[in-house]
Amino acid sequence: MNGTELKVAPHVLAIDDDPVMRQVIADYLGEHDLRVTAVATGGEMARVLAEQTIDAIVLDLRLANEDGMELAKKVRAESTIPIIMVTGRKDEADRVMGLELGADDYITKPFSPRELLARVRAVLRRYTIVEDLLPARDEKRRAYRFGGWELNLRTRRLTSPEGERIELTNGEFSLLQAFCTAPRRILSRDQLLELSRLNRAEVYDRSIDVQILRLRRKIEPDPVNPQYIKTERGAGYIFDVSVEVLR
Repeated sequence: MNGTELKVAPHVLAIDDDPVMRQVIADYLGEHDLRVTAVATGGEMARVLAEQTIDAIVLDLRLANEDGMELAKKVRAESTIPIIMVTGRKDEADRVMGLELGADDYITKPFSPRELLARVRAVLRRYTIVEDLLPARDEKRRAYRFGGWELNLRTRRLTSPEGERIELTNGEFSLLQAFCTAPRRILSRDQLLELSRLNRAEVYDRSIDVQILRLRRKIEPDPVNPQYIKTERGAGYIFDVSVEVLR
């Protein structure tokens, strides 16, 4: 192949009990450089996930004989595959609950295939950027050390340079782990959100800034003038310190 790498199209799994909608999704996304598997039930969804590599899921929450929310919850408990929920226009409670469960986006019926394509491409792009930041999957990381601090990944314990244990919420722990994963790199709020979700954290977009303020109060000598978690105006944040990986 003359050294040319074959690029595999992203694989989208669509779950909808309406055969017409399944066909529309499969046809339109398939015409735009995506592979699509469209199924009608949670059982079929589980089989595909077990047998194939899936890059994104489009899940209708209003299935006739199943609870789509429970299916979304099961997927999120077992993987970090991005999920786009399909809801009705009046299903605001479902959208909120789904996002809190860890879904990445939603689209309301009726929708245009073009809008769905844009949303699928957006979540795929976000996850690709985040995966580029992650360390190799086979690395056995026990802890991170920075500026005398130590973040133990197994016990989820943060220890200060003086040996004091600092209590962290799940969200604070996951954000600090995300920063340690990519030190001295500018991370947008979206990237921090996705890196945190990889750790099963209840971190939501609007709470990123609040969590960072709390983290600064716990680890910065002067939270008003931070030396570790610095703001990059218009871009996001940077963890401006050398990080040592302990194994």
